[in-house]
Amino acid sequence: MSDSPSAMSDSPSATSDSLSGLFSRSARRHPDRPALSVAGATLTYRELARTAERLAAHLGPLPPGARVGLLASRSPLAYAGYLAVLSAGATVVPLNPIFPARRNAAIAARAGLRTVLTDTALRDLMRESAVPLALATADGTPSGHGTPAAPPVPGPAAPPPAGEAPAYILFTSGSTGVPKGLPIAHGNVLPYIAHQVERYEVAPGDRLSQTFDLTFDPSVFDMFVTWAAGATLVVPQREDLADPAAFARTHRLTHWFSVPSVVSLAARLRRLPAGCLPDLRWGLFAGEQLTLKQAAAWHRAAPQAVIENLYGPTELTVTCTAYRLPADPADWPSTRNASVPIGHRLPHLEHVVLDGTGRPAAEGELCVRGVQRFAGYLDPENNAGRFLDWEPGDAVARVHDTHDAPAPRLWYRTGDRVVAEDGVLTHLGRLDAQVQVHGYRVELGEVEAALAAHPGVEDAAVLFDGTDLRALYVGASVPVAELAGWVAGRLPAYMVPGRFQRVDRFPLNDNGKLDRKKLETLAC
Repeated sequence: MSDSPSAMSDSPSATSDSLSGLFSRSARRHPDRPALSVAGATLTYRELARTAERLAAHLGPLPPGARVGLLASRSPLAYAGYLAVLSAGATVVPLNPIFPARRNAAIAARAGLRTVLTDTALRDLMRESAVPLALATADGTPSGHGTPAAPPVPGPAAPPPAGEAPAYILFTSGSTGVPKGLPIAHGNVLPYIAHQVERYEVAPGDRLSQTFDLTFDPSVFDMFVTWAAGATLVVPQREDLADPAAFARTHRLTHWFSVPSVVSLAARLRRLPAGCLPDLRWGLFAGEQLTLKQAAAWHRAAPQAVIENLYGPTELTVTCTAYRLPADPADWPSTRNASVPIGHRLPHLEHVVLDGTGRPAAEGELCVRGVQRFAGYLDPENNAGRFLDWEPGDAVARVHDTHDAPAPRLWYRTGDRVVAEDGVLTHLGRLDAQVQVHGYRVELGEVEAALAAHPGVEDAAVLFDGTDLRALYVGASVPVAELAGWVAGRLPAYMVPGRFQRVDRFPLNDNGKLDRKKLETLAC
C-alpha cells in the first residue's frame, strides 16, 4: 500500500464531488500539518490518510450504494473509520455507543447495513487481525443484544450519478416510534462546506472544536469544514464539555461550535469567567434556541469572538440560516422570546414563510428548498405531507401528499414557526410535537410509544417545559426508577423524561383527541 497521502484520491469516490475528496486534497497540500487532535493523540494529514487507507483496504470492494455502520467513540480510529467508509465509495451510517443496543439494532436493520465498524474491530484491523468486521446478525440484531429488528431496507441496485450518492445517513426521532432515516448526498453537503469555510475564514493553522456526536449532523460541519481548509479538528471528551473555556484555552481553539446549553452549564458551574477566552475568534451555536442571555455570557468570556447563531434541520443539511450578532451588545436585537434571531438563509437556498392556509406571510412555517434539501426519507412513507409545491404568484401552496420522492422544486416543511422582521428570521418554536432537547431533535410520540409499551402503562403522554421532558401516564402505580429504566433501555438518555406522573385519565378535546393544554395543567 502506498505511503503517499494522495493514495485516498486514487479511489473513484475520492473526487472533487465527494467529502473524501475534500480531505484528500488537503492531505496532498498539507501532509505534515495536524489534522486531528483527540484523546491525547495528534495525527497529521499524512498519518490520518494512511490510517483511513488501511481501514478502507480491509473493507474491500463494496457494491454500489453499500451502507456501512460506524459504532465508535471519540477516538482517532473513529474519524479514520469515517473517512475509510467514504473513500471506499460507501455511505456512512453513524451509530452511537451510548445508545441502547436495541435502538442501534433497529437502525442497523432499517439502514440495511452491509457491515458495522466498531471500536474493537477498528483496533483489531489496525493490528491486521482476522477478526470479522460484521457486528449485526442476518436479522439485524447485534450479537447477544435485544430482539430481532425490522427487516433491512435494501440499498440501491445501481450507483447514482456523481454528487447524488449518499455520503451519510442519519436517523432522527420518528413520530411513529420508529427512527427516520435521512440520506444526505455529497451534492447536498459540498456547497454547504464550501460556503462555511469562506464564511468563517477557516485556514491552515486554525483549530476547530468537535463537540457533537457523529450521530448529530453538526459533526459534519466540524469534520469537513476543518479538513477542507487544512485546519485541525480538536475533539473534547464528554467531561470536557462542562468546562468549555478551559478546553478551548488549553487547546488554543480559534473556532468553537456547540449547542447553546453548553454555555448554560458552564455558567451555572462558574466555569465561564469574564475574559477567559481572549484569543477565540468565533463562537458558533446550533441545535437549539440560543438565548440572548447565553450569548451575553459567551461574549463576556470571549470578548473578541464573533458570535453566530446557526439554524437548520437535518433534512436541509446541517444548517440553512445564520445570524451574526453585532460586536457591541448595545446593538443586539430585542426579540419577543429573548432568543437570538436565526437570521438569513444561506445565499444558495430559497425560503418562504407560509401561514396555516398555505399563503405567504410574515409569521408562519418556514419552508426551504435548494441544493441542500435532501432527496427524501429512507422510508418513502415519511415523505407524505413533508413537502410543498409553491411558486411565487401561486395563491396557495399544495401539499405533496404521496410517498413519491419529492421533485427538487418542492419545498421542505421545517415544522418550525418563525417571524420575519426587516428580512431577519426569528425562531418562535415548533408547530408539532417535535422538540429540541439539549440540541437533539425529539419526537414526543417516540418517547410516548416507548413508555406506553410498559406492561403497567395503559396510555402515555410526554410534555416539554423548554428544558426537560415530563411524562404522564394512565395505569398502575409503577416506581419512577422502573419507568425511567424501561425507557432508558429503549431510547437514548436525552429522550428519557426527568419526571414521571401517574394520572387517572387524560383530558380530551371535543374531537376526542388528547387536549395537551389541559394536560399541562395536570402536570406537577
